[in-house]
Amino acid sequence: MTLRDRAEAALRAWNRYEIGRGAPPVVDFDCYPEGAGDVQAASSRVAVRTELAALQSEARGSGAVEIDERLGASIAYLDALLGARLPLDEYVRVTQGCDARGWSDEYLESVRSVAVGELERLGVPWNAETGNALKAVEGPIADADAAAVIQKYARDMEDDVRRLADTDAPFTVTVEHVDLDVYWAYWLDGAGSEVRLRINSRNASFTEVQARQFALHELLGHGLQCASYAQQCRQGDVPWVRMTSVHAQQQVLLEGLAQALPLFVRPTDQLLVARVRLAHYTELAKAKVYLAINNGTGVPECVDLARSLVPFWSEAAIGDMLTDRSVDPLLRSYLWAYPAGIDWFVRLADTAPLETSARVIRESYRAPLTPSALTQFWPGSPSFGGDRN
Repeated sequence: MTLRDRAEAALRAWNRYEIGRGAPPVVDFDCYPEGAGDVQAASSRVAVRTELAALQSEARGSGAVEIDERLGASIAYLDALLGARLPLDEYVRVTQGCDARGWSDEYLESVRSVAVGELERLGVPWNAETGNALKAVEGPIADADAAAVIQKYARDMEDDVRRLADTDAPFTVTVEHVDLDVYWAYWLDGAGSEVRLRINSRNASFTEVQARQFALHELLGHGLQCASYAQQCRQGDVPWVRMTSVHAQQQVLLEGLAQALPLFVRPTDQLLVARVRLAHYTELAKAKVYLAINNGTGVPECVDLARSLVPFWSEAAIGDMLTDRSVDPLLRSYLWAYPAGIDWFVRLADTAPLETSARVIRESYRAPLTPSALTQFWPGSPSFGGDRN
């Protein structure tokens, strides 16, 4: 077995171990399920760490940078599960592959102004009722109809996304409805060309606009993207680990492009663009709170900060935001992918030459690129994860 194959086998064994104990999986999309074979669960987290460290040392010694970095992300996350607590910037850098510096107040205000301007064009005020007012404008849909509406929008936009991404990868979607006491409203995973979409009825609600946004984000973003990676794996050998994990460096790309995709696919859809602009601001606002709670700011001060940044966030939402971003070892890494990713891809849409953005998107559907790999396609691009200075 090659080094990459042995690394994949170790990650699959760890994944089986975590699932067996009722913990979150560590593999979210297996791009080469044909290589799985008969996977036996690892014996313990300590045994997994020993094996991953030995593989990483071998990768480093042989110059296999992609495998070295990917294993480093898994080791850092595993260490966090075992009780280690790195400073946030160090933890995010080794897992998500970018800095966790945050954005200046001046830049944050400029992004807020754009979002508020888009809302004003829709007649939606910026106050405690912004969320409810926006949903009323967008047209709520019944929960029972959500899956069908989302899939309809995905079919309507699929050809446009395929042309943009230059992919003909096949994929099928299975939709499951669950009721779980977890932070997410929806989750996508799968293997090969088989995509599973779970909708958590406890947190999920949709409008017509959110259904379009969701179709682009989950199905034509994550689903088609991972199926395209799987197609690349079937067509020839690749140097990267053939599975995605939300604690690893490809997640900034996956969440960033998925959130900003409407700006590339439906730039004249005013309601959809307003959603993206609002998400851009709120993710950067969350990042500011994220940094505060991890850098020792007291809880009351963090709550006050969140309220001052976004007036329509509820106390429950703020409480979950603080907990998820400081306590949970997985979310403390993974959730930074959202602000880091959306900021870079929104700037790509707004400021990069058309041929540059087109190339970035094509390459993003060919390989699970890290932040450093993405910047090679856009020389002089903004830094991921915060202001340069």
